[in-house]
Amino acid sequence: MYPDSESAVLDTPSPRHPTECPVEDWLSFLGHRWNALILWHLSTGAKRFSEIMALLPGITPKVMTDRLELLVERDLVSRSSQNTFPRVTAYQLTESGIAIVSILDQIERWAKRDK
Repeated sequence: MYPDSESAVLDTPSPRHPTECPVEDWLSFLGHRWNALILWHLSTGAKRFSEIMALLPGITPKVMTDRLELLVERDLVSRSSQNTFPRVTAYQLTESGIAIVSILDQIERWAKRDK
């Protein structure tokens, strides 16, 4: 059923902690409140902080800042600033962010189909 190399991997014990398993790590990260929603809203194009805040009623500025920083650290979102007055900062998906949103779209279609 599986090629030898895959069955050897499937027959090894699972990692003890999610951080030892990249899939568990990413699922945990994406499942954290607001992360997937921020990515989803950025999938339509770059947005300023205030624009994202307006799309997510209930999120606080502190939580939004924390979430965006983590998404930037994970290279899913990029942050760009223009040296204008007032300064304009925008957030947009990176190539990795676009790929993740594509995967999340597939999961959404699957979830709706199997309801």
